[in-house]
Amino acid sequence: MKELAVYMMLVIGGNAAPSKDDITKAMGAVGLEADTGRLDTLMSELEGKDLGELMTTGTARLAKFGGGGGGGGGGGGGGGAAAAEEVKEEEAEEEEADIGGGMDMFGGDDGGDY
Repeated sequence: MKELAVYMMLVIGGNAAPSKDDITKAMGAVGLEADTGRLDTLMSELEGKDLGELMTTGTARLAKFGGGGGGGGGGGGGGGAAAAEEVKEEEAEEEEADIGGGMDMFGGDDGGDY
């Protein structure tokens, strides 16, 4: 795959027909080593073919597969106002409990350590 990516970048960069040497040099420039077996296979499969035509054919083939998973479902419709009213009712019913004893959450207000 790395070899194909470099091949495609060289074509985009203006080299209409990159050679094995071109690909190897480009990969070496960024610290990658080309796999000669894969490079030989790639070059034999691309020999005499136009990259633009291959991309068009591949895109048409991919279109047959569909769009993949269908994303998340839509939100439930209607009833939004009723749900909001329920929340408001719950908030109105809450009251603070008086635990008595004159203490606050920090142990009283006698001016101690804090």
